[in-house]
Amino acid sequence: MEVEKTLEEQYEERGDGHVASAQDTPLRKDAFVLTDDEKINRIETNVREIMLTLGLDLEDDSLMGTPKRVAKMFVKEVFGGLHPDRKPKASTFDNKYKYGEMLVEKNITLYSTCEHHLLPIVGKAHVAYISNGTVVGLSKMNRIVDYFAKRPQVQERLSIQIVKELQQVLGTKDVACVIDAKHLCVNSRGIRDIESSTVTAEYGGKFKEEATRREFLEYINLDTEF
Repeated sequence: MEVEKTLEEQYEERGDGHVASAQDTPLRKDAFVLTDDEKINRIETNVREIMLTLGLDLEDDSLMGTPKRVAKMFVKEVFGGLHPDRKPKASTFDNKYKYGEMLVEKNITLYSTCEHHLLPIVGKAHVAYISNGTVVGLSKMNRIVDYFAKRPQVQERLSIQIVKELQQVLGTKDVACVIDAKHLCVNSRGIRDIESSTVTAEYGGKFKEEATRREFLEYINLDTEF
């Protein structure tokens, strides 16, 4: 008779595998009961305890402010995309010039955090859509990428979330996203492979067609340095 494995045994068996639990970021129902200041105070206490456990001297001038700095960084910056109130308002406009071809915003700088080790993910996102009558400001595409990146993430989920949000904003399925990023959980620990990067893609609507997808990838590969 096979004995059911404990959660800890299942985790150890999975190892560093990037397993995503859902397309939506897993949040508790009470995720936003605490104010930002209350979260900062609580995180500061916990970071202080971690540092003391590691044997660090928090009376040292260089370290005494670290717990507060880390707490503020978590809440206000690197995980700021968790709060729905920070979602960028992406106004759309009528496509009055009747541009009917693909629009590509490429080489969007991306900073995120691996949710398995809380180490940085750094790379580029390439986003495209085909208008069905509306367009969105170019900077809003960057802001949408930044918003969903600023939370504990797996790259597969991030690609999907960016596409789903733009599909909703633009009212079209014809949206695509490719991300090429380095994960410091791979580059700086574990296997310590500093050369490897991870590429993920999410295609919607017409981008599932081979010709459209190929056109998008060709645009990404264009040399646009000035």
